[in-house]
This record gives sequence, structure tokens and C-alpha cells, in this order.
Amino acid sequence: MLYAIISRDRPDSLDRRLEARPAHLARLEALQAEGRLLLAGPHPAIDAEDPGPAGFTGSLVVAEFDSLEAARVWADADPYRAAGVYQSTEVKPFRKVFPK
Repeated sequence: MLYAIISRDRPDSLDRRLEARPAHLARLEALQAEGRLLLAGPHPAIDAEDPGPAGFTGSLVVAEFDSLEAARVWADADPYRAAGVYQSTEVKPFRKVFPK
């Protein structure tokens, strides 16, 4: 089943985000290689593709996991959590309707 992992960044965490980014991306690339990643990306803090020093307010990952608990365990091991980037993370079941 698909799960949405919705994370919110702590204020002023851009430097920590940039430091932990390679490890964060490696985990997402592994999900993609397994065919389990539907989409992933950050929420810019301003209306811009590259927000520069304004940074980001959080991230969204939608991926396939065996269970809600497995998705939570994966989310809890995110390098952004360990680096103190994320203030909170919510994991919810997700049902894709579009595009078909």
C-alpha cells in the first residue's frame, strides 16, 4: 500500500538540511530502485523553484510499504530526523486516484 510521509522542518534548519541531504537522497534512490517510490520532494518556503536562503518548510514522500508501521519505521530513520531538520513527521495511508 502507498503511504504519505509529511514532514515539517524546524525553523532555521537549512544548513542541517544541506549537510544531511546526500544521505537523505540515498535512501530515496534506494526506494526508487526498488520501484516503491511514487514521488518525493521538499516544500520551498517561498514561491520559487529554488528558494535560496529562505529554505524549505518540509518534505513529502509518497512510497509503497508493507504496512503503516513499516512506513513509520522508515520515516523515523530519515537522516533529516537524525540531523534535527524535521520538527515533526506524520505518516498516513495514501490512495492514488490520478493520474491513472
